[in-house]
Amino acid sequence: MMNLTKSKQRVADHGEVFTPTWMVEVMLDQVKGETERIDARFLEPACGSGNFLVPVLQRKLIAVELKYGQSDFEKRHYALLALMCIYGIELLADNIAECRANVLGVFTGYLNLDGADDLYRVASHVLSQNLVHGDALTMRMQEGQPITFPEWGYLGKGRFQRRDFRFDALTGSAAFSAEGSLFADLGKHEIFMPVKTWPPMTVKDLADEAGQMSPTPSLKEQA
Repeated sequence: MMNLTKSKQRVADHGEVFTPTWMVEVMLDQVKGETERIDARFLEPACGSGNFLVPVLQRKLIAVELKYGQSDFEKRHYALLALMCIYGIELLADNIAECRANVLGVFTGYLNLDGADDLYRVASHVLSQNLVHGDALTMRMQEGQPITFPEWGYLGKGRFQRRDFRFDALTGSAAFSAEGSLFADLGKHEIFMPVKTWPPMTVKDLADEAGQMSPTPSLKEQA
C-alpha cells in the first residue's frame, strides 16, 4: 500500500497527507478542459511536492505539442507560458524545493533543456516566483512579507508581459465581485491593481534578470 505520509509528526504538526495519483487524475478530469488549456491558471494552496501541479503541467504540455509541436520557436514559448500559469504555496521548505524540482524536471524534460539554455534559467526563475514558500492562510511568505504572485501573459513574437499582484488583493477581488456583495457592481480595475507592471520581456531578457537575482540552482540542488 502506498505511504501517503512522510512522518506521523508531520501529520500531527502540519496535517500533511499526500493525495494518491489515481485520485489526482480523477479530480483533474473534473476540469479536464481547463487542464488542457495552455493559459489556464492553477493555484494549489498546499502544493506539497507537486502531485497536483506536475500532472497539470503534463496535460498542458500535451496541448502545446498538439498545437505547436511543428514549430520549435512556438513550442518553446508556449511551453513556457504553460509553466508560467502554474502557482503553488507550501508551508514546508523541503516540500517547496521538491515541488520546484519536480515541475522543472517535467518542463526541461519535454524541451530537452540543459542548464546552459536560457529557457532553463528562465523556467527556474519563474518557478522561484510562482511556487512560494509561505502560508496560504495568512497569505504571507515564510519571511513575513505578503505573498505576491506574477501574472504572466504571452504577447506573441517571443515577448512576455509580467504584472505582480498581492495574493490577498486577488482573493479579496473574488469576494468583492461575488453576487450579493456590496462591491459586486465595481469593476475589477477598481478593486485591485498590480503592485508592479514590468515592460515586455523576451526569454533573453528574463534570463538576464534571473542571472542578476541569483545563480540558477541545479535540479539536484533544488531537490
